[in-house]
Formats: sequence, structure tokens, C-alpha cells
Amino acid sequence: MDEIQTDTPSQTEASSGMPAWVQWIIWIVVLGLLIVVGLQLVNKSQTTVKPGVEAPDFTFHNYDGTQMTLEEMRGKVVLINIWASWCTPCEDEAPDLQAAWEQYADRDDVLFLGIAYADTDEPAMRYLERFGITYPNGPDIGTRIYDDFHATGVPETYVIDRAGMITNVKVGPFGSVREITSMIDPLLAE
Repeated sequence: MDEIQTDTPSQTEASSGMPAWVQWIIWIVVLGLLIVVGLQLVNKSQTTVKPGVEAPDFTFHNYDGTQMTLEEMRGKVVLINIWASWCTPCEDEAPDLQAAWEQYADRDDVLFLGIAYADTDEPAMRYLERFGITYPNGPDIGTRIYDDFHATGVPETYVIDRAGMITNVKVGPFGSVREITSMIDPLLAE
């Protein structure tokens, strides 16, 4: 008569070199990592928010301690620039953004906001001081704003009209003050 042979825990451990419960933990960890990587790939496959859609509302926390929501900015043309102190292309456009801001700073219908992506306060503040940035800037706590706009890197800039609609998206650095003002001026004429 043929005997049916079954693996006992000691046989399983002996054949693989580790207890079965350790193998289960390893498989659970590997599966968890695959899920995380898959979710990240799905998130990255979403492209940045496009012109013609309503800008996602968010709460902006300025480095000076004030806060406001995008909804509270309705009626103004808003330029949102997502930057980082460690970003060389951000450094390239910083003087042009500040120069453009200076053209609109006395108006109450234009607002520039700088969003420091994945940055800590100290290097971000040094960056702002280095480039003499005077428009409101603040950290993107938990990268919420970056994620809400489906940003794909830094710098990225969004121009929002008075009604809260995105009219222009600039992926990468601006090349001149004129490029910046050419996105804002037509919205002020409306």
C-alpha cells in the first residue's frame, strides 16, 4: 500500500531554511511593497491639472503665520509657483518671478503665491532671502498642494483667473518676465 507523505513543520523549515511563519511575513511585506509601488505609479501617471478646469481649493500657510484658502482669493488673478530651495531651474526663474511680482504688487487684483515643495523652513527661508522674494510664500505641508495639482516636478506654475479657473500651466522654469506677464495681463483686461 502506498503511503501518503505530508510535510510537517519541521520538514518545511528544513527544505527552505526558515520557519513557515517567517516566509509568510516576507510574502506579506513584498506584497505590501508592490501595492505601494503600484499606487505611486498610478499617481505619477496622472498628469498635471490642465487649463480650463477649476483650480483645486487649498489652504495656504504663509511663512509669516497667516493662512488663506484659494476660495478666499476669488476675484483676483492668482499665480501659484511650486518651487524648492534645492531646485536649480527654480533658482533660474526666481529673479523673473520677483520682477514680475513687483509690476503687480501695488494692485489688489493680482496675487503671487510661492509654494515650497518638500522643503524645510530653514533652506526655504534662505532661498527667499537670497532672491529677495517679497510675495507670499509658504511650505506645502505634507505635499498636499503639489498632489492636488497633480504636479510632476518643480518648478511648476499655475495661473488662475478671477473665477478660479486655471488658464495657464507652466511646467519648468520661466524664461523671462515677459513670459510671466503675458499670462497675467490678458486676464486683467477681462
